[in-house]
Order: sequence, then structure tokens, then C-alpha cells
Amino acid sequence: MLTQLPRLYAITDARLMPGATLFSKVEAALKGGCGWVQYRDKTNDSRRRLQDANKLRELCEHYQAKLIVNDDPQLALASRAHGVHLGQGDTPLAEARRLLGTSAIIGSTCHASVDLAIAGHAQGADYLAFGRFFASTTKPGASPASLTLISQIKHQLAVPVVVIGGITLQNAPQLLQAGADCLAVCEGLFSAENVESQATAFRQLFLD
Repeated sequence: MLTQLPRLYAITDARLMPGATLFSKVEAALKGGCGWVQYRDKTNDSRRRLQDANKLRELCEHYQAKLIVNDDPQLALASRAHGVHLGQGDTPLAEARRLLGTSAIIGSTCHASVDLAIAGHAQGADYLAFGRFFASTTKPGASPASLTLISQIKHQLAVPVVVIGGITLQNAPQLLQAGADCLAVCEGLFSAENVESQATAFRQLFLD
């Protein structure tokens, strides 16, 4: 079980970073201090997805960061990624653990549910992800979560908490004050004109 998460967890998006900009923007985020990158690609192009994941893993390892694959334990295994993030409709956590081994990082989406968090913790999730906390263009239909949920989970469960959903430099301090361990950011990072500087600014929030 993880005892500590990176402060900044970047999530890729094909709309914001098409083609080769996937790699240039991820590298900029890594240079700015991003500790984990989640490769999120919902297409069915398995060959390209494996190529992307392999290249991203190499980039992450160069900067002493971790690559997490969204939804797909088989891709995580094939690409030798450091872990997988599972939604509620994805591969069961126990099955992913058997496939990837005890050293893999496995995260679980809990939306805004304490019950899902308790279940994920019981199944051995290394971190629990909650959100959306603010309006999100990446997942506009996601159910909103309240800031009080963070402190509630931190009080009940000894597991790192990742927060996601519409996070910006302006609203992130609210989440940190509520007890969030890690900011998972997509558009708030990768839509920036200077991704490296934006990542550095997010990291600075933890030092203020």
C-alpha cells in the first residue's frame, strides 16, 4: 500500500494533445515536476496505444516519474507501465492485481461515494480518486463531489486521496486545505500555453 503520492498527477487527453504533442506536452509536465502521468486513450487502436504507452513510460522513467494506464491492465502489462487506474466498470481490482503483481500501483475511481471508497480500500487499492469537484470539460456529466468528502475519507481510511475534476491553480488550494494528497489535472495543465511553467506552478501550491 502506498503511503505517499506525488503532488501532481497529469492525465492525458487526445483532444488537448493530438499526435506528437502528446509526448512534447507530457515531457514539459515532467520537466515542471509532475510525478505521475496517466495515459488515457479510449480508442480501439491497440497497436498505437501500445506504442504511445511504451514511449510515455520511457519518458516518465527518464524523469523518475511513474506511468499509470487508464482502464486497461493488459496494456499496462504489455507496456511495463508502473500501474493502472480502474473505473467502476473496468477490470475488477483483484484481477488486475493478479495480472500486474504486488508492486504495481492500482488506483480506484470512487466518484463521490464513501461506500465505493471503503470497497476500494478493502480490495487493496493503492489510492482512491474522487471527483469531479469543479465543472469539467473532460467529464462534464460526472457527479459533483463536495469538499467535505475529502476530510471524511481521510478520517475513515488510511489511504492516499487523489482529487480530480476541473482543477485549476485558482481552485486547487481549497482541495489542499480540505486534505487532498494529490491533484489530478488534465485541462488545467495541458491547455496551458507553457505546460512546464504550469506544472511548476501547481507544484508550488504545496509549498505555499
